[in-house]
Amino acid sequence: MIKLTIQSILQTLLWTILLGILYPLVMTIFAQLVFPYQANGSLIKDAKGNVIGSEFLAQQFTGTKYFWPRPSADGYGTTPAAGSNLGPTSATLQTNVQANAKAMRDAHSKWMHDPVNDPIPSDLVFTSASGVDPHITPEAARFQIGRVADARGLKVAEVSALVEQFVEGPQLGFLGEPRVNVLKLNLALDDKWPATKPAITPPPASLTPAAAPAAASGASTPVPAPAAASASTT
Repeated sequence: MIKLTIQSILQTLLWTILLGILYPLVMTIFAQLVFPYQANGSLIKDAKGNVIGSEFLAQQFTGTKYFWPRPSADGYGTTPAAGSNLGPTSATLQTNVQANAKAMRDAHSKWMHDPVNDPIPSDLVFTSASGVDPHITPEAARFQIGRVADARGLKVAEVSALVEQFVEGPQLGFLGEPRVNVLKLNLALDDKWPATKPAITPPPASLTPAAAPAAASGASTPVPAPAAASASTT
């Protein structure tokens, strides 16, 4: 009995040291040496070195001069980051989706052939499972081109060309779908046409749903953002 107890204690100490201390330490050092950008959060910085976001976390943009990300069920907060968990029979889900669709139609009706019946990209009315999906589909980005170009006094072709530059293909050529990173695209807009560039305030270290501000907004009158809670779709 005593022998088994000692063996158990030694095994516990051994694997605690190997897997609880040495393995994490080795992987941390490896990541910092080989993938420092990814290991530190894929942070995007401005010209002064200030962190303004992560390429893998969505931020809320409500100004008409910017492309908008997917709606978020938690206000783009990261503590916690989650979907709404509303089921397909939920009346709240239906209300939120209808509100999101109306907000998109109202903001883009000028550039739609039929504002009442034209389809809206689904990722602009449904939230993602995480609530902080940084990407939208190329179709969702193209849907917003007219509004952004008009708000900035640019030609549609100019903004369209920029959008196409930021369309990312599937990973390794076959994993996933084409996508557009909203934060990168909006930063590129300001970099390419600096005359329209407002101040962008770095986000706080931890955003809570109740205190998640817009990361940047245009000088023009903001359009109400889509309803925060909707379906938890990927």
